[in-house]
Amino acid sequence: MVVARVFGKSSSEVLQRENDRLAALHQLDLLDTPRDEGFERIVRLIKQIFSIDIGIVSLIDAHRQWYKACSGLSGDEVSLEDTFCRCVVDCDEPVIVEDASKDARFSKHSAVTGEDHIRFYAGVPLRTKAGHMIGTVCAIDRRPRSFGSRDLDILQELAGAAMDRIELMQSAATDSLTEAMTRRAFKQEADQLISLALRHQHDLSCIVFDIDHFKTVNDTHGHAAGDDVLKAVASICKATLRAGDLFGRIGGEEFAVILPHVDREGAVAAAEKLRAAVASQPICGDHGALNVTASFGTSALSIVSKEIETLLAQADAAMYQAKHAGRNRCVSWSSIHADHGIGARRRVLKAGSILFNERRSTIDCTVKSIGSESAGISVSNSAGIPAEFILAIKGEGFETNCRVIAQDRQHLEVAFR
Repeated sequence: MVVARVFGKSSSEVLQRENDRLAALHQLDLLDTPRDEGFERIVRLIKQIFSIDIGIVSLIDAHRQWYKACSGLSGDEVSLEDTFCRCVVDCDEPVIVEDASKDARFSKHSAVTGEDHIRFYAGVPLRTKAGHMIGTVCAIDRRPRSFGSRDLDILQELAGAAMDRIELMQSAATDSLTEAMTRRAFKQEADQLISLALRHQHDLSCIVFDIDHFKTVNDTHGHAAGDDVLKAVASICKATLRAGDLFGRIGGEEFAVILPHVDREGAVAAAEKLRAAVASQPICGDHGALNVTASFGTSALSIVSKEIETLLAQADAAMYQAKHAGRNRCVSWSSIHADHGIGARRRVLKAGSILFNERRSTIDCTVKSIGSESAGISVSNSAGIPAEFILAIKGEGFETNCRVIAQDRQHLEVAFR
């Protein structure tokens, strides 16, 4: 039997390395977390030290490169197929391209031939202490240039500083911008409240919400206005919630709430109260007065939903249904469950493929949550994905027919058929 090999490794070894890499990234729980000044400082240093145009610290899941910090390029992520960093992932070692226009791997790349006019690239792995590559640290320029061993050593030291920053963030309890709990601290506190609720058999519910059209705020008015919106929304929510409720920032513009002693109907009422409070208060600043709204999803403790990851996954699914239905509204997981027959879910980070057009078309994706009847999927762009397709999880022999029950530009909620 002939076994495919990539950079001297068999396909099974490559697949195992990728699974281990994604597991390490999942354990750190850093994807889509808020901007952080420590990483912003590192990318500024990259530009200053090497006198180049672009510095990046990124995390890489199964289908995309997400910029934890980026200076010199617009956007906050790119499809893994479209990034030079794909080569760093594949070979698991630094990649230096002194003139991309003369490199057979990249000479026809759109970033080289197009308006970005990329010529120089240096990327090194962002690696955990256990040796798993979770992302890259990159120096990029629009002019060809040399990059010696001393330069490479410096870039690797900066990658080490970025990893030190990641490890430091694991112990942070409060988000510096909004003063909400960080995602990790929120989950730890939520686990304790869930244990108490199960032990004493009282209700507990979860809310997840996302500020509508937040990217438009940043693109139109700048990041300072976006920060003002985040701080104002957090302040409104903290003033509206009870003293014993948990409130955390779990993504860039995504927040979560744990409501002890509140059942599923009470959670919907609480979410509606938060939605109305956010929608009714214009946010004023140098940008003028901005009217913002948010989309809410709720879930509740039950015999199958009894850990924070399941509650968040269910509330996430309900929130995306709210966005799909027009935004600025609240949707309960129980109503989705009733309509589509989908049960408990757990959060994961797995490499997947969306297959359609009689399997002739394939789109890489990251499976973010999954259960026996449904899944939450992240893609670079959901446009063009049909309402029904096959979902495959690489290396697990898993394939199932799906139908889309909710989506936005980069997320799909699907029920298994």
